[in-house]
Amino acid sequence: MKIKRGEIEGSLADFVQNIALRGLLDTVALLPFSWRLKIIGFATSRVIGPLAGYNTRVRDNLALIMPDLPETEVKRLMRVVPANAGRTMAELYSGVDFKRRAQNAEIVGDGMPALEAAMDNKQGVILVSGHFGSYEVARAVLSNRGFNVAALFKPFTNPFFDPYYQRKIGEISQPIIASKNRKSLIKMVRFLKSGGMVGMLIDVHTHEGPVLKFFGKRASTATSAADLALKHNLALVPIYGIRLDDNGNYKLKIEQPIPHTDAIEMTQAINDSIERQAREIMDQYFWIHRRWKAETRAPK
Repeated sequence: MKIKRGEIEGSLADFVQNIALRGLLDTVALLPFSWRLKIIGFATSRVIGPLAGYNTRVRDNLALIMPDLPETEVKRLMRVVPANAGRTMAELYSGVDFKRRAQNAEIVGDGMPALEAAMDNKQGVILVSGHFGSYEVARAVLSNRGFNVAALFKPFTNPFFDPYYQRKIGEISQPIIASKNRKSLIKMVRFLKSGGMVGMLIDVHTHEGPVLKFFGKRASTATSAADLALKHNLALVPIYGIRLDDNGNYKLKIEQPIPHTDAIEMTQAINDSIERQAREIMDQYFWIHRRWKAETRAPK
């Protein structure tokens, strides 16, 4: 059965799902920001995570890359990692409230001068990161400091919910660019060549990418960020939003740009950077991803 609202048409299931999600998120939005992080973090850790198999994925990933990790630490991470994933969702859908809190984050690392130089020279920047901490902190902080930062997003398959999602991520910074087709790619490249900044999270398995190393194991990784940087003379800068607590306090770590060499070497350097950050604060890495499919599917 098809439902049509204005110019949007979708299935009855999409419509019902949109009503439920919007109702939940709008209700939670009535709470103080810090309460949202606590409540959604707790619900994801104790209810959503176990039902979705998040805790099992955390255990499996840790068993693969850190087989000697004490069982007590494994169980702790099985609780705190889904909680941090829930806080990330709460932050994303808090839009303006999140930006208001995150823009005051302490800036650390030695990469800010490179970003300022790129802005002065109208050189585009690819901000590379992983599913770590609160990765939208970068957009909130940098846009507040006058940098032109775009959001690269994957549209929701639910046509009724997608406009709400786009509105929320657009509240943090503009423009927002969908990663869906060649037209979107052209829009992103033009934005970068005009001196803009775009963030990319590269720590996901991709069938097309070369097999590189991540935590000492085989991990297929897309080289698209490095390819773009080389082709269009863009700075490639690792950046991390670090969650200091569940009250809405953050730190932004900006590293020096990765030197331009070749796409494989540069992408491995990004993997190494993400690994260092994840090892330093294991709680905040998204151990839920099936990141090491290349390792688990490799011939024995």
